[in-house]
Parts: sequence; structure tokens; C-alpha cells
Amino acid sequence: MPVVRVRQHVNPFSQKYQQPPEPPDWSMIYQQPNQALHLDIGCARGQFLLTMAEQQPDWNFLGLEIREPLVVQANQDRDRLALTNLHYIFCNVNNFLRPLLQSLPAGTLQRVSIQFPDPWFKKRHQKRRVVQPGVVEVLAEFLPPKGLVFLQSDVEAVAIEMCDRFQQHPQFQRQSPTWLVTNPMPVSTERERSTLVKGEPVYRAVFFKSSV
Repeated sequence: MPVVRVRQHVNPFSQKYQQPPEPPDWSMIYQQPNQALHLDIGCARGQFLLTMAEQQPDWNFLGLEIREPLVVQANQDRDRLALTNLHYIFCNVNNFLRPLLQSLPAGTLQRVSIQFPDPWFKKRHQKRRVVQPGVVEVLAEFLPPKGLVFLQSDVEAVAIEMCDRFQQHPQFQRQSPTWLVTNPMPVSTERERSTLVKGEPVYRAVFFKSSV
């Protein structure tokens, strides 16, 4: 498999990323468009979803990524394996998430993961982080009661900020007040594996949409 080289950091406020794409016709994307859907925000090379889609054919999987070459490669990997329950979209989540979720078959979104997002360490750049209040609000609107959000990062400050944003929304409840020791997903990302091999911590949390 060829290695796709892309910029590590992409400014979501750049003009290039302000025009959201048209949501696809889901009946042309998934063989079973009404299956439960797992959304991975910031899917990078898409290998996490690729393995998930192979292991869970009764789910559909959708990855969103702002670096277009990674999306092109990820969809080529999907096609190579002839997976009909997996798709990747090049987009800026902060201006595309609502129209995307509005376009999905009603009630299909069940699970969301946001894993190792770009930390944007400089204070003046932190507004570029993907988990902003608007993203949380949209997920609260479209996830059903008991819908799951899985967050993880190898940067504690970023993990805390993500958790704070979800905890500040009245419709999300954290599963545990402490960091999860193990990953509740059956598949690990490449970043998670490399972090653990180095003996460094991973900060994980799960939130559920309340039924109230």
C-alpha cells in the first residue's frame, strides 16, 4: 500500500475548507443504508474504520477527514476490499456536520468516535480544535437516547477539554468520572497502539445521550 504524505496540520478556517460538500445519496453508498451507523470524526487514514467495517458487517461506518489525500486513499482501500458498509468524506466538520446528519436515514446514527484530534497546542490556535460547542450541540440533536460518544487523546489537556464540552451539555452523561483503563471499542487506532508501545498514557471517556 503506498504511503500518502500530507500536511500534519490543516487550518479549518482557511478559505479552502469553508464550502461544505453536498451530502451523498446514501442508497448509492451503503448496501444497507438503514443499518446503525458509527461516525468517526477526524478519521485520518481510516484504518480504524476499515477494520471495524470488516468485523461488524451489520453496522455502517462513516469517516470524516479534513485532509483530502487521506480520504482518497481510504476510499481506495475500501474499494480494494469491496466493503459496502464503509465510506469516507473529505470535509470540515465544523460547517458540514449538521447538513450531513440531516441527510442520513432517520435514526441510523448510533455511535460517534473522536480519537486523537489535532491538539493545536498554541493558545491562539485552540479555536481550531474539532470539539467545539457547536459540534456537541449537533451531536446532541441527532444522536438518539443512549447514543454513544467515545473520546480519546494522548494529550491530557485536550482530553479534558473534550470531556468538559460534552459535560457542559445537559443531554450528555459521562459513563465514568475517571479515565477508562481500556478501550471499549474492539479495534485500536494506529496512534493508540504507537502511544501504548512507548509506554505513554491514553486518556479515554465515553458519554451517552440521556433519555430525558
